[in-house]
Amino acid sequence: MADGIGLALAAMAFYGLADWIYKHAAARGVRAHHFLMLQAFFFAPGIFLYGLATGTLALGKPFVWGMAAGMLLFVALYNFARSLATGAVSIVVPVFRLSFAMTAVLAVLLLDESMTQWKLIGLAASLGAVWLLLGGGASAGRRAAGAAVLRVVVAMVTMSVVNLIYKIGVMTGGSPATVMTGQASVFVSLATGFAIARDRGFRPPPGAWRYGATAAVLLLFAQVLLLAGLKSGQASVLVPVAQLSFVVTSALGFFFMREPITLRKGCGLAFAVAALLCLAHS
Repeated sequence: MADGIGLALAAMAFYGLADWIYKHAAARGVRAHHFLMLQAFFFAPGIFLYGLATGTLALGKPFVWGMAAGMLLFVALYNFARSLATGAVSIVVPVFRLSFAMTAVLAVLLLDESMTQWKLIGLAASLGAVWLLLGGGASAGRRAAGAAVLRVVVAMVTMSVVNLIYKIGVMTGGSPATVMTGQASVFVSLATGFAIARDRGFRPPPGAWRYGATAAVLLLFAQVLLLAGLKSGQASVLVPVAQLSFVVTSALGFFFMREPITLRKGCGLAFAVAALLCLAHS
C-alpha cells in the first residue's frame, strides 16, 4: 500500500461525518453563509492552538500557500453548502467529493506524479460515476437540478485545486498546522465579512452555532490527517482515498433521511468506489 494510506482513511471518516453535518444544518434551515462563518470561528482558533501545542506552527511559503487555499476553499464550501439546500445529499456529496479525479490529473500534470494503468482506469470510472449520479433517477434528478447542480460542479472544480495546494504546501516544507492556519486566517475573514455584508450586521441564528462547532472539529481532524499523509504520499493517491467519505455520507442519507435508492444511483456509487480503489491501488 502507498505511504500515508492509513492517515487518508482516517481523514475519510471525518470528512464523511462533516458532510453529514453540512446536510443536517441545511435541512434545519441554516443558511450557507451563517454556517461557514460559525464553522470558521471554531476552526481558526482550533488549528492555531494545535500548531502552538505541537510546536509546528511557522510562517513562510507554506503559510502563503495555505492563504491561497483559504480563498478557494471559501468558494468551494459556500457553493457546496448552497447546493445541499435543494439537492439530495446522496447525489450532491458524491459529485463534490469526486474532485479527487481532477486533483489526480493536476498532480500528474503539474507535480510529475506517475500515471499508471490503475490511475487511468480510476479516472475513467470517476467520470462514469459523475454521469450516473447527476442522472440518478427522475425524482433525484429534479431535486438536484438547476442551480444545485451548477453550484456543486463549481465546488468540485474549486476543491480539486485546493487539494493540490495542500500538497504543494507540505512539499515546500510546511506542517499541517502551518498550511491550515494560513488557510484559516483568510477563510475566517472572508466568511465573516461576507455574512456581515449579506445580513447587514452580525445575525447568526442561535441554533446554528452547534452545527458550525461540530463541523469545525470534524474538519480539523480530517484536514490535519490528510496533510500529514501528503507529506510522504502522492496527492493522486491519498486525496482519492480521503474522498471515499461520500460513501459514508450517502449511506447516512439513505438510512436517516430516507432518500430514495435507485439502480442508477447505486451504480454511480459503485463506479465511484471502484474509481477510488483503482487510484489507491496504483
